[in-house]
Amino acid sequence: MLNPDGVYLGNYRCSLLGFDLNRHWANPSPWAHPTLHGVKELIIDMYNNPKINLEFYIDIHAHSTMMNGFMYGNIFEDEERFQRQAVFPKLLCQNAEDFSYSSTSFNRDAVKAGTGRRFLGGLLNDTSYCYTLEVSFYSYILAGAAPAVPYTEEAYMKLGRNVARTFLDYYRLNSLVEGPLAPTPKTRKDNVPPYKCTAQRGPGNSHAGGKPEKRSLKDSSVFTR
Repeated sequence: MLNPDGVYLGNYRCSLLGFDLNRHWANPSPWAHPTLHGVKELIIDMYNNPKINLEFYIDIHAHSTMMNGFMYGNIFEDEERFQRQAVFPKLLCQNAEDFSYSSTSFNRDAVKAGTGRRFLGGLLNDTSYCYTLEVSFYSYILAGAAPAVPYTEEAYMKLGRNVARTFLDYYRLNSLVEGPLAPTPKTRKDNVPPYKCTAQRGPGNSHAGGKPEKRSLKDSSVFTR
């Protein structure tokens, strides 16, 4: 929670001083943006520590107009890096019925340059992946179902568990987790099968349905350990 004073006053976007904190990552002030300043220094220290591999950065936000969960990612000139970045949200879409890959967008709009995702995406090397996970304030729509399902605390918690499950899937695909996951997709305790994800572009999204991966995760040298 990087905006405790603003949230305490009922502001979900602005801090006590009226700053949209997710626009000041490039040069946060220790006085005006103390939480960003502290976290940025921590991340840079971790990144410069040879004993630490900083592989993922994900900030989590609620969205006031769109439905479902979805992600924002970055655009890179390196086509392979861009396609590797798309793997995690595709896996999350298979695990979470309320996550929409068609609403997921990869961009580098100037207005978003001060966000954590954009700033750290330019700072960290190509073995690190930076995302924003957005989740609707309101509801989600299941594939093939017209009525919207209101989000509850339980549904938000379930999405969080599915994000954790996706990390396990991701690292297993990269041969960093030995053996099959328990339970496997066909025998999960909740008896929910993997969800079919569509890769079509959503309205206003760029590069949401990129080309399929040319190489397997194992061959892409995503990690250096």
